[in-house]
Amino acid sequence: MKVSIVVTTHNRLALLKRSIESALAQTLPCEVVVADDCSTDGTEAYMRSLSESLPAGVRERLIYCRTETNGGHSAAMNAGVAAAQGEWIKPLDDDDYLAPNCIESIVQVLALRQQAVICSCQAAQVNFDGTEVSRTRQIGPGRAFYIPQEDIHYGMLLERIPFGTPVQVMFRRDAFLRSGGWDCNLTVCDDIDSWLRIAQFGDAVFLNECLAYRTLWDGSQNQKFSLQQRLDANILIKQKIYDLVPEKYRAALPPLSALQNYLKLHWSAVALKQKQVATALKLAVPAVFSPGAWKLFREAIVSRQQETPTPEIRKLVLVES
Repeated sequence: MKVSIVVTTHNRLALLKRSIESALAQTLPCEVVVADDCSTDGTEAYMRSLSESLPAGVRERLIYCRTETNGGHSAAMNAGVAAAQGEWIKPLDDDDYLAPNCIESIVQVLALRQQAVICSCQAAQVNFDGTEVSRTRQIGPGRAFYIPQEDIHYGMLLERIPFGTPVQVMFRRDAFLRSGGWDCNLTVCDDIDSWLRIAQFGDAVFLNECLAYRTLWDGSQNQKFSLQQRLDANILIKQKIYDLVPEKYRAALPPLSALQNYLKLHWSAVALKQKQVATALKLAVPAVFSPGAWKLFREAIVSRQQETPTPEIRKLVLVES
């Protein structure tokens, strides 16, 4: 199984160096594609210098591609995948980095489930200095489990299956291409939008092992957008997932309006945590008057505190315990 790590970057050379180092240091050597979204901070010169300094055998694994214009995060990812040769793609933002055994551990698990097209693992959220702040919760009782394709979107809709951010996910290249790649019209949730479309073409695997590090800082991608923009994007994604849920689950689905109001409660709570009281009130009304939204809000809190799957996801099959 050939894997390509696609590192997307734009004017973050200091952080990019750490990401590339973690990619090249994998215990299972793989191709590393740096997709530069037309940086102006010396990234291109650094990549030339780095390539020349690498020993033979490593130099050939490092590929640099640069877009002619600054097209955004999605455009950089699409360009990186186009340049990659791997059967599987491991996306990596320039401000994040991988554990040395990340690729090796994921490949071991995927070898046990040939029908999988997407895999996610646990990740540690770290501050700018690398100190761990939090960690993705464990899902299920074993080291890894798979989710049949017919159950994925139902689990995503009710947030029982957390595929997470790019640093956690690896996907099959052919499924990515069949899905149309990342939507360049989206500035928020372009990754989640891609996961739900890739998941139409096969099974999923979740690995209960912390193999990636996501940096929390003011310059991160999601901090560029207001809470209202992030709420609007989340509502759009919910609508897309809702339409993909198989018929067999339709009778068990909550109304779409309840899901939308639940998201408003969630982002209102985020605003309160950030002491944005006026924004919290704006986001919460009229969602606070929806019993269905409060039910989903409570269930989400309970689910995040559990280490075993909720009864809604009954078909999880252990790959390895």
